[in-house]
Amino acid sequence: SRELAGIKQRLSDLADDVLEGRQDKGVAAVASQILNVYLRAISTELQVREQLELVGRLESLEEALEQSRSGGRYRT
Repeated sequence: SRELAGIKQRLSDLADDVLEGRQDKGVAAVASQILNVYLRAISTELQVREQLELVGRLESLEEALEQSRSGGRYRT
């Protein structure tokens, strides 16, 4: 969210600087590659969080199903 907005702004500023001749194209290319790797790391982290959340929810549902099958009550 804030991280993504910051990266988008940096990339936009970097592109403007290159187009206006304030930044070397080679330096900008390397910087944009680094920011791209950072974006991928953020994306991977979000995917892991989502998967862990889904696993937790699935385990809760499985537990509730097992308790309902055995006549028990579901506890939260």
